[in-house]
Amino acid sequence: MLKARKLPLNIAVMKRLFAVIAWSMILGACQETENDLQDFTGNEATYPLQAGSDYAVHGHITFKERRDGSAQAIVQLTGTGGNMLHPVHLHLGDISEPGSEIAVLLNPVQAATGRSETIINRLSDETPITYADILGLYASIKVHLSESGPERDIILAGGNIGQAYTQANGRRAMEMAICKSE
Repeated sequence: MLKARKLPLNIAVMKRLFAVIAWSMILGACQETENDLQDFTGNEATYPLQAGSDYAVHGHITFKERRDGSAQAIVQLTGTGGNMLHPVHLHLGDISEPGSEIAVLLNPVQAATGRSETIINRLSDETPITYADILGLYASIKVHLSESGPERDIILAGGNIGQAYTQANGRRAMEMAICKSE
């Protein structure tokens, strides 16, 4: 019968092995980040989203230009929670204009995280759109409490973007019109 013999544990070798593993993990994580960064040009625009109702919800939307010319829209809100999904609409027109058309339905904000990410390369009518086009729109963003029922008319947060924001000199809208969501 063979007996297993105990090998002396060389602490220096173990430290080196641990360092190699740790560096591999760090470099692997950085590689993912570098790959993610390669998708973007570095151009981005951020617009504030103010509370639109009695709910204390506010935040911002950032549009990041992707290398293919499309835009990644990232909504980040504070004051949300639970497991609801909050619809996000990009409307043509100032946020105070009633009945403005929905140009794009963005992915809903997940209440648990307050976050939504959407790649935009077409409007709802299939018209192609680029990052530069979005910045040139006279438009607004509205985040709703719910997709249907009476809560769909409750705007949690919203704000002007593109030319509507620029022409208002960054002033926040005082009132938000009910969305034309049908």
